[in-house]
Amino acid sequence: MIIKKLSLYNFKNHSEKKFEFSPQINCFVGNNGVGKTNILDALHYLSVGKSFLGNTDLNNIKTDEDFFTIDAEVQNDDSEDNIKILQPKEAKKVIKKNDKSYDRMADHIGYLPSVMISPYDSNLISDSGESRRKFLDSMISQTDSGYLFDLIQYQKTIQQRNALLKYFAKNRVWDKDSLEIYDDPIIKFGTKIFNKRRDFVEKLNPIVQNFYQIISGGKETVSVIYESHLLEDNFENLLKESLEKDRMLTYTSKGIHKDDLLFEMNSVLIKKIGSQGQQKSFLISLKLAQMSLIKELTNKTPVLLLDDIFDKLDDSRVSQLIELVNQENFGQIFITDTHRERTENVVKKINEESIIFEI
Repeated sequence: MIIKKLSLYNFKNHSEKKFEFSPQINCFVGNNGVGKTNILDALHYLSVGKSFLGNTDLNNIKTDEDFFTIDAEVQNDDSEDNIKILQPKEAKKVIKKNDKSYDRMADHIGYLPSVMISPYDSNLISDSGESRRKFLDSMISQTDSGYLFDLIQYQKTIQQRNALLKYFAKNRVWDKDSLEIYDDPIIKFGTKIFNKRRDFVEKLNPIVQNFYQIISGGKETVSVIYESHLLEDNFENLLKESLEKDRMLTYTSKGIHKDDLLFEMNSVLIKKIGSQGQQKSFLISLKLAQMSLIKELTNKTPVLLLDDIFDKLDDSRVSQLIELVNQENFGQIFITDTHRERTENVVKKINEESIIFEI
């Protein structure tokens, strides 16, 4: 998958920008605040239909404008597709492929897989399990068209069950039969999600370990471990056993919505013992493993987005990273940096076809 052209209108701080890209390495250079990361965010939109920065769609419309559009030409095997994203102020977001709107936003996920490496990745180590669940869900959604549907159905059902538990507590009533209506869909969708998450992490873990050894050359061993209540018991039993606890807490306390990923080094959580360098190496290994597994499962080469990577790693490590990605034939790469000369010194040595855009 190659993004050949990109046009932005009223997207964040860009009134109008047009690019024609190299199929290899593309760099956006310029001072802080000029909108380099915003261009990467637009590319992320093309992949998953939303911002990687967590901004709402309406907040990405340029100040005092009524809409934004992201328009791209994408090389897909032997054909070219046009992808257009339109977000008006007063209407729903529309994603079109070759002028045809998707029936559901979720149907677009997986068409153009991507992987982002950014300064925000450190949150995966330091934050709560929710950020790691979202990361896991994002990875699997790009490889499995049915996964996102199952996840949406599960989350809706959990919300409905929790609302009923709160209603019972507020009105001091209890109706076990009404609550059990939600058991079947929770068990059905939750078990499917659990199986897919477990299988995905089993495939991911050895790839992370391999990349970590290449990048760090360290003697320590890293692991990605899937943690879930469903590893202890089946979902039906979990719901029955936690019923009284759920009644007191007024929410569903057991299930795949409490899953987590444990990032370990030598069998200890990496956030407890890993140095900054070790943690950075682990996160890059994790993202490269994500790319490798997406490529293996979908036969599509993900686009790699590298945001401010030079500010987080020394030049030699960045050079090693980009060279490694090139050797692995990971496909098209987009990089942001504040120093043109530094960028040129690294990328031109690796690939002469690289293009540097001054923003």
